Amino acid sequence: MSSGSGSSGGRSAGDWAGDVDAAAAVCAAALEAVAERDWGVAATGLEWSCQETAVHIAGDFTGYAAQLTGGTAQGYVPFDVVAVPGTGPEGLVRIVRATGGLLSAAVRTTPADLRAWHPAGPAGGDGFAAMGIAEVLLHTHDIVTALGGRVRPEGGLCARVLDRLFPHAPRAAGDDPWRVLLHVTGRAEGPGGEPAPTAWRWYCDPVRSARLVLCELSPSAAADLHSGGSGGFTWADGGPEEGTRFAGGMVADAAADGSHRPGWGTYVIVRAEDGRAVGGIGFHAPPGPDGEVEAGYDVVASARGHGYAAEALAALAGWAFTDPDLTAVRATVDHPNAASHAVVARAGFHRASADEAQVHYEMRRPEQPAPPST
Repeated sequence: MSSGSGSSGGRSAGDWAGDVDAAAAVCAAALEAVAERDWGVAATGLEWSCQETAVHIAGDFTGYAAQLTGGTAQGYVPFDVVAVPGTGPEGLVRIVRATGGLLSAAVRTTPADLRAWHPAGPAGGDGFAAMGIAEVLLHTHDIVTALGGRVRPEGGLCARVLDRLFPHAPRAAGDDPWRVLLHVTGRAEGPGGEPAPTAWRWYCDPVRSARLVLCELSPSAAADLHSGGSGGFTWADGGPEEGTRFAGGMVADAAADGSHRPGWGTYVIVRAEDGRAVGGIGFHAPPGPDGEVEAGYDVVASARGHGYAAEALAALAGWAFTDPDLTAVRATVDHPNAASHAVVARAGFHRASADEAQVHYEMRRPEQPAPPST
């Protein structure tokens, strides 16, 4: 299932391929500047040595190219990239340059409608280009800072990666995009001195609506949120609500017992205009044998009254119905909760039944008529 190819800002495959080439060149120049130093030391913040990290960059470039050329729908293409024993820093730089060219060529020739598998969501050429650029810039930083060097990529390149993969990253006018990229990946304080997040991920395929981006929590980010962390998000005042933290715990528990299914967990509602998280939404469990699923949501108190919950619920239900086996999305509201009754109505749900405590709403496939209200 897919919500679309993400936001490419109208850029062509050639534009993204050029960015991959530019990022590989930045990497090569920074690595060449520290080629005489000991690459056996650990890269900053990693368990790998600097040499192993350079090979990892080459593996990312090659692996992402293979995902695109193979049109792989599930899992990575099963191969690995290694350096010939005894390869020194100069040889490693050559490997990075060459494999960066492989990804660039793959991105340049990938059909616009192709979607390939990645654990962060299916992506096309733009998504894999952005991921490759992020990998090479960030891991070059990890290598050269460990060796006493420095890398300084062009701000526009970093901004395009942020726009494509990190829609939840708040940025103010004048913020340095490279500093923001380091911050959202846990490597530096934010431009305003915000502590680096302890859990983070990028989003290849978020669910988008007119004003919002819905970013699904990975199990690790969900566990961080449940335990009192931010989940890798910058929250509106007062957030997150306890219901969102509780939902994060449900995702973490499901991952621990093997019942977690990507797509059918908890999403954070992000306001597109400023990257602030304003609430949580998601499913209580994956669809059952009847093809139905139950949704729940909450919005930070300081962000209520703007229609975010209804917009997010309608967008998430639309995403859910891209599953051809899904028959209905349900929502349950306590009788006294007038605001929530209004939310589900605005989102397009219909009253299906009621009991003494609650009203049960549902949205069915357009071709499936709703049963009579009771």
